[in-house]
Amino acid sequence: MTTYGLLLFEGAEELDFAGPWEIFTASSMTRDGADRAVLISKSDGPVRCNKGMRVLPDHTFDDHPELDVLLVPGGNGRVAAGQDKVITDWVAATAPTVQWVTSVCTGSLLLHDSGLLRGKRATTHWAAEDELEAREGVTLVQDERFVVDGNVVTSQGVSAGIDMALWLIGRLHGVDHARGVQKYVQYYPEPPYQS
Repeated sequence: MTTYGLLLFEGAEELDFAGPWEIFTASSMTRDGADRAVLISKSDGPVRCNKGMRVLPDHTFDDHPELDVLLVPGGNGRVAAGQDKVITDWVAATAPTVQWVTSVCTGSLLLHDSGLLRGKRATTHWAAEDELEAREGVTLVQDERFVVDGNVVTSQGVSAGIDMALWLIGRLHGVDHARGVQKYVQYYPEPPYQS
């Protein structure tokens, strides 16, 4: 069984965790329930996310199961979360116990706040690239949807987290499985507009 732990905090960007959550749970469904994805927060009350969605975590920092993958989202609440020692200490303490540490969007800045990007290559949302680049000990990578450095995987803004999650389940369970999940969720992006 692979257990994915997705961090929640006030102001977390909804799609940053919900997109990968969809991929991880679809992976579990196509593996006869062999995997699970759990939402984890520092308290057990509802978390109000970046755009107002209220989400109830499955576990707290004190009672979650052993994790194989840690996912850290971004969002407007990322700054306050990065200043919350309870959150950054938990992320820092959890990272060495998992197989993969991942982030979506400005979650990479929260990884940095937790001391996990020193000497690493990383990416983030385009609007936060200057902030990440200005931070000590991390090398910004631009124009890549996600960046793998050792067991740390950072991805760009919201939808890039879905790409990263598909890549990750391909690494964990094989490319054919990941392709099956991609087909199951019908993830073949064809945006109506080019930017």
